[in-house]
Amino acid sequence: MKTSNTSRFPEALVLIFAMIVAAQILTYVLPAGEYERDGRQVLAGTYHAVEAAPLPWHAALTKVPRGLEAAAEIIFFVFLVGGAIGVIRATGAIDAAIGRAISTLGGRPILLVGGMTALFAVGSSTIGMAEEYMPFVPILVAMCIALKMDAVVALGMVYLGAGIGYGAAAINPFTVMIAKDIAGQDPGTGFGLRWALLAVMLLVAVHHLLRYARRIAADPERSLVRDVDYGGGHELAAAELTPARLGILAAFALMIGIFIWGVNVHGWYLVELAALFLGVTIIAAALGRVSPNRTARAFTTGAAELTGTALLIGFARTIEVVLSDARVIDTVIHGIASLLQKAEGLGAGAAVVSAWGMLLVQSVCNFLIPSGSGQAYVTMPIMAPLADLTGVGRETSVLAYQLGDGLMNLIVPTNALLMGMLLLARIPYQRWLRFILPAIVKLYLVAMAVLAVAALMRFE
Repeated sequence: MKTSNTSRFPEALVLIFAMIVAAQILTYVLPAGEYERDGRQVLAGTYHAVEAAPLPWHAALTKVPRGLEAAAEIIFFVFLVGGAIGVIRATGAIDAAIGRAISTLGGRPILLVGGMTALFAVGSSTIGMAEEYMPFVPILVAMCIALKMDAVVALGMVYLGAGIGYGAAAINPFTVMIAKDIAGQDPGTGFGLRWALLAVMLLVAVHHLLRYARRIAADPERSLVRDVDYGGGHELAAAELTPARLGILAAFALMIGIFIWGVNVHGWYLVELAALFLGVTIIAAALGRVSPNRTARAFTTGAAELTGTALLIGFARTIEVVLSDARVIDTVIHGIASLLQKAEGLGAGAAVVSAWGMLLVQSVCNFLIPSGSGQAYVTMPIMAPLADLTGVGRETSVLAYQLGDGLMNLIVPTNALLMGMLLLARIPYQRWLRFILPAIVKLYLVAMAVLAVAALMRFE
């Protein structure tokens, strides 16, 4: 997906490199210190000063290759998953499934809104789909207008679904799986909770969409885009859902099931998940009768489209490398923990405040780093140990990360995908805010309630 580069806000890579430089400067100011650890577990009350390890002036440059090397497993995983998704897209199976859903549900507005929002959410929750939804925006806009709704409803189905899917992701390989890897968490932990949270958030989002849709159906003048010209509609030209494409979708669903079984029974993780994606790639190419050469081209194209994401992961990891090599990362953790531990007088409520503080930090970071994987590598090396010290549990810190990342994606103007979709749907950003902000308030209340329960249970 290509978007306009006219925005004056710095690109995520620029911001992350600036953070690398800032981290190096910080190492000259902060005292060196360390916590004692039991494996990855940080032991509270063990912070102590250590001998400083000052970095050379050029560390911001020389540490970048180290960061890329340290994140190599995740980077190559991202490339393999991107390639697999590229091949599956080339078979037309994904487009056919979404196209069939649109055409089947188009005559029933309630089912259209609920069904499509759920479909987009599941796609984002499982394989991290988002950019792949772009082609369906104009189709849904045309259909919603024909059904006496508007473009805001159309984009709401797509983007609320994607945002919720990322926020409550079960196995999204680009966000929750990376965050779990950094935090040293079992990939199967909290799987059921995340699906339940996804269901609750879907109900909130669909209710918000239907309420708006019914309001403008009763009075078209209440539409937020009533003065926008939507002439020249779009034809529904999605691929046909053939038996072969159904087989590809079934193979993908089976892959998810096998992975869940492998996680619970054999402790599988990124290597096995990448292998499963490669296996589905071969099956998809065979069922879709995609030639080996075309499969190779689709695979490399899909992988290449995630080059930016892969670079962000490596550069973001460099921040941790800089702070760790200078022996000040635990000093940063200790400073934040000291602030949060001032809430100890609240008793059990202190853990809740800490969890909400993590959500706030992740939400703010999303304005600066709209890349979910990049944000994970910037924040989770600090948030995971912080969870040990504040007693909220590392899984709670992962949940706070993904909720802050996914929900803020619904409004941050630094998110190129959001701005591109708004352009496609011809919705001014300010009017989108008028529609989405009440929904975000509701979704954040759900998120805060879930984090409070998770913190009190020491979700780990």
